[in-house]
Amino acid sequence: MLNPKARWKIEEQKEEVVEQLIKELDIAPLVAKLLINRGLTTPEVASTFLNKNQIKYHDPFSLDGMDRVVERIHQAIEKKENILIFGDYDADGVSSTAVMVYTLQMLGAKFDYYIPNRFTEGYGPNEPALRKAKEAGFQLVVTVDTGISAVHEATVAKEIGLDFIVTDHHEAPPQLPDAYAIINPKKPGCPYPFKGLAGVGVAFKVAQALLGRVPKELLDIVVIGTIADLVPLVDENRLLAMEGLSALQSSSKPGLIAIKKVAGIEKETLEADHVGFAIGPRMNAAGRLGSANPAVDLLITDKSDEAKMLAEEIDGLNKERQHIVSAIAKEAIEMVENDFPPEDNAVLIIAKEGWNPGVIGIVASRLVEKFYRPTIVLSIDEEKGIAKGSARSIEGFDMFAELSKSRDILPHFGGHPMAAGLTISLEHLSELRDRLQVQAKESLSEEDFIPVKRVDLVAGVDEISLDIIKQMKQLAPFGVSNPTPKIMLQQANIGEMKKIGSEANHLKIQFKQNGSSLDGIGFHFGYVYEQMSVQDRVSAVGTLSINEWNGHIKPQLMIEDIAVTDWQLFDWRSVQKLRLEDKLKLISLPTQYLIAFNDETKVKLKLENEQIWTREQLSHIDSFENAAVVLLDLPASEQEIKQLFADKGRPSQIFCLFYQEEDSFFSASPNRETFKWFYAFLRKQKKFNLNEQGMKLISYKGWSKESVKFMVEVFVELNFIRQENGWLIIEENPEKKSLTDSVAFQRKENQRTLENDFVYSSFEHLKQLFTTIFEQNTNESTIKETV
Repeated sequence: MLNPKARWKIEEQKEEVVEQLIKELDIAPLVAKLLINRGLTTPEVASTFLNKNQIKYHDPFSLDGMDRVVERIHQAIEKKENILIFGDYDADGVSSTAVMVYTLQMLGAKFDYYIPNRFTEGYGPNEPALRKAKEAGFQLVVTVDTGISAVHEATVAKEIGLDFIVTDHHEAPPQLPDAYAIINPKKPGCPYPFKGLAGVGVAFKVAQALLGRVPKELLDIVVIGTIADLVPLVDENRLLAMEGLSALQSSSKPGLIAIKKVAGIEKETLEADHVGFAIGPRMNAAGRLGSANPAVDLLITDKSDEAKMLAEEIDGLNKERQHIVSAIAKEAIEMVENDFPPEDNAVLIIAKEGWNPGVIGIVASRLVEKFYRPTIVLSIDEEKGIAKGSARSIEGFDMFAELSKSRDILPHFGGHPMAAGLTISLEHLSELRDRLQVQAKESLSEEDFIPVKRVDLVAGVDEISLDIIKQMKQLAPFGVSNPTPKIMLQQANIGEMKKIGSEANHLKIQFKQNGSSLDGIGFHFGYVYEQMSVQDRVSAVGTLSINEWNGHIKPQLMIEDIAVTDWQLFDWRSVQKLRLEDKLKLISLPTQYLIAFNDETKVKLKLENEQIWTREQLSHIDSFENAAVVLLDLPASEQEIKQLFADKGRPSQIFCLFYQEEDSFFSASPNRETFKWFYAFLRKQKKFNLNEQGMKLISYKGWSKESVKFMVEVFVELNFIRQENGWLIIEENPEKKSLTDSVAFQRKENQRTLENDFVYSSFEHLKQLFTTIFEQNTNESTIKETV
């Protein structure tokens, strides 16, 4: 048995709904099931999702407060008032700022933009910045992607005569800022039909309202914040992402051309992953390490030389960010393992002075990935007596809701169910840790601490084709709420399997089922090569892609998890003693039993440093359940093996070595005709001097010394002959007995049968032999329970 890394949760669909979508939309069953998984259960809704032309932009004026915002901004433009765009330092905030810059430029406004420094000012609007804006002559501040929690700052703005407009998308706190206007689809009472816009999506709606049209020339920027901020790619966001990717592909903006080039994607057909994993992190890098201004300047510049310089600067910052993240993550992992072991901590809260506050959100994600616990990583400022940080959560633990229960000790925090940012006094850090531990234990079960992988479809290998993959791509772009489809192959055979890559750390495998085959690639799955055999039936979860190589085009599965659900047999019968120690290190199951039926085996195999279980010690083992059992040698009989598994149960894995110094199958195994001839010979001789004449007999008959020695042992045991000083003397009138009456003969026959069944049999025969033993044990247990 090879356990998967995660819990596989398979989505289910009602067959009648599947059939309806297949009939009405003329789509494949697998595509119909995917649509149902996305909640698109009627032909009308599913058709709109599949056909971009049927998706419409919502009326921006259905956002509560939009009339007031448009009126005030147009008033400021007419009066030539100075407008300050107040943004945020992440990719969404930077994109939002750029969208507002372009919009105000088109309207002929007098404006500037301002993004606070993460390290000196922290997140969101702040009083000193607002006072400086007032002193600099600004009459109106418009926030983008921030401000929904700025209660104090809104009050300050009002006091100093600065009109303060909030445009944001984050969760609304219980108390809203007393602002001139607030645009946020999540604001209580807001009738806007879609609540999932990113900050840049909200800024785009403001631009649409101000311009009186859909500003499609801004979609190449909107798509960056929309995808990078991990908002649901459904409803209006789906339209923004689809049209935005197309716009970004052909964008003439110098900054976007430059950033695509440094990211190495300028010639590729853009997909959501290119933004999420290549452009987004680079746009985030500037604000994580210092000022986010270079990222905004890159998006708004109209000069190619400046764009090239800024893109290279941002790319360099991203590389620096990667090094910093790796160093902090290493420290944080050590801190968890040494001071807050996951088995004792339902929530991980890690803090240290000197950690870069700009990257600890990424570090928190790394810790969640490694330990799968809700995690908060904080950077300590001893001088101010505070810690600032980021939180990341797991399924079943709403981080925003749980932190909301500690508002009394959290003066600044905000976010979403899966992520949050916060500031806390050092004196309250231990208290927050204690509170969250209690809350997590109340809301999470042991199973919740095992990662979940949601499976969209269970498919047979014969169901997967190039056409199916192309149909599935109609659901793109993929992201939050519309993830890349996860496909599960169930109980497939292995055609071939090998490790690939310069370090042999990747896996290439061919799945075979129902007469069809499918290639699978598992990056960083090379380790499972030693944990599977080609005779196993495997299940795998992954995403489908098209592999184009050397003129051939075919589908393949990009493996994300793999499992063998049945017990496994590994044939180590040809493993040499010198390799055995290395092979033992490859066993993945933590519970292992190395069993030797003969005491001398441990020494002969040079396993003095290993825990070996002998006949006498086996009674101390309760069960083989979920364990790996290594059978180092052969017992005296098959019954001993049967009894072993009857007592201890079936293990997850069996490794068969069956080491022995001498093979009974090939040595000292005369047949009955040989016994008959030798006994007749002795009766005729009456007396035979084995020492003097034995070699002549052996040479004449072509026997081995061991064969003659064995036959003599059997005849003596049956009282057919006796031995005296090297002579073999026939007993007169011996009692009639069969060869099977000899214990030595029985032992040899049993050993020969054992070797035939366990040592020299094929893998298939050996697997069937153990299967039969397990079935017999199961049947016997059932009978006993019934009786």
